[in-house]
Amino acid sequence: MNPKPSVLVTRTLPAAVEARLAKDYQPRFNEDDRLYTTEELLAFAVDMDALLICHTEHMSAAVIERLPHTVRVIANYSVGVDHCDLDAARRRGIVVTNTPDVLADATAEITMLLLLAAARRASEGERLMRAGTWDSWSPAFMVGTQLTGKPLGIIGMGRVGQVTARRARGFDMTVHYFNRRRLPEELEHGARFHESLDTLLPVSEFLAVHCPSTPETENLINADCLAQLPDGAVFVNTARGSVVDEDALLEALRSGRLAAAGLDVYKNEPRVRPEFAALDNTFLLPHIGSATKETRDAMGFRALDNLDAVFAGAEPRDRVA
Repeated sequence: MNPKPSVLVTRTLPAAVEARLAKDYQPRFNEDDRLYTTEELLAFAVDMDALLICHTEHMSAAVIERLPHTVRVIANYSVGVDHCDLDAARRRGIVVTNTPDVLADATAEITMLLLLAAARRASEGERLMRAGTWDSWSPAFMVGTQLTGKPLGIIGMGRVGQVTARRARGFDMTVHYFNRRRLPEELEHGARFHESLDTLLPVSEFLAVHCPSTPETENLINADCLAQLPDGAVFVNTARGSVVDEDALLEALRSGRLAAAGLDVYKNEPRVRPEFAALDNTFLLPHIGSATKETRDAMGFRALDNLDAVFAGAEPRDRVA
């Protein structure tokens, strides 16, 4: 009888996912849930058939070139694969998969949370309450920006962008979007397609980013883009930190050009620039867009479905390399 395939699991996963791993594979779990150094990861990968990694593991070309020859597949517990050099994996003949489809609802919920919290100054109000310093009320107190009936610009109208658009319509927002290609009319639900950011940005009193992290989208949101937004716009990002020029965003927030920003992702996370926390007009979350029990379980099961396919000699549904 063939032994079960061995899998290096680089972070602690939901209990149900780890139980399925233990039943069907020979896993090496990360019981302390600490971030492995590159050398530790490579050492633990010896004789492993597969790696099950998260976006916290940076699988550069140099790292992939050093992986043991036994490694057949890298299953990502994430949709984004910007942390993984796909060309290097192809050169090594290593299959790479991700977990699409299952994050859209949870991430769209966080997008709406960021939109509301940034627009309605939730971070300032919450700090007042926790510090016990709220001592008065007046019509001019804590006045924010209303979402209802306002235009929302969406950059990247994939699964998450489409769900965000549906949620935004519950606030009677008018949806505008920029995408690599226009959606079929039946998927637009009245949203207006823009062929360029030059026409999208000037109408986006609220702007949400949902595009993938690629070389083409690095620093897509820069000083020029931010300058095209209406005065007092609100910006939110649940995509990837690499999409935003953080210097430009900080300047727009400091100057008041932007009313507020809600952020769940950052460059160089978890080392977030302290300037963001120093601003009153930011609402900040620690990359929890997919952090619901339902979604995190579904991500793990999707990753395991891909592993199952590879070791059964079939094509995995979510192969990206």
